[in-house]
Amino acid sequence: MAKWITGITYASALGSGLIAGIFFAFSTFVMAALSRLPASQGIAAMQSINSTILQTLFSFVFMGTAIASVVLGVAAFLRLGTPGATYLLIGSLLYFVGAFLATIVFNVPLNDALAAVDPGSAEGANVWQHYLSSWVAWNHVRTIASLASLAAFILALRRW
Repeated sequence: MAKWITGITYASALGSGLIAGIFFAFSTFVMAALSRLPASQGIAAMQSINSTILQTLFSFVFMGTAIASVVLGVAAFLRLGTPGATYLLIGSLLYFVGAFLATIVFNVPLNDALAAVDPGSAEGANVWQHYLSSWVAWNHVRTIASLASLAAFILALRRW
């Protein structure tokens, strides 16, 4: 494995693992805790989380791992047949499609819909109920994809 590929693979494994941990926390206890609050409080808390998270290191790790996954996916595709290349390609696809694209296509529109409602309104309560079931379901997908991506990157490093 070329040194630059090795370095990017290590960084992607770490990024996938960090993102998997964040998604796991939301899937296992954050959203459950927010769902126990009155709708207006749960909505307000999630609106605050959604506006804050984009201004943290989360964005750098999330986007950086997506970009690295594209680079690794291309490198792996060009080296198919080389030991570990298949795992590298699988890890890249899992992260890019299962974590990054799922976020953009499913979770972000739900976040946008939640941001547009008044937490204390009846419409807000309806949006919140839909949000809780749909957002959490897609978050489970993102969690599993990120964790599987981490595993594939580790296997690629071991075999390359």
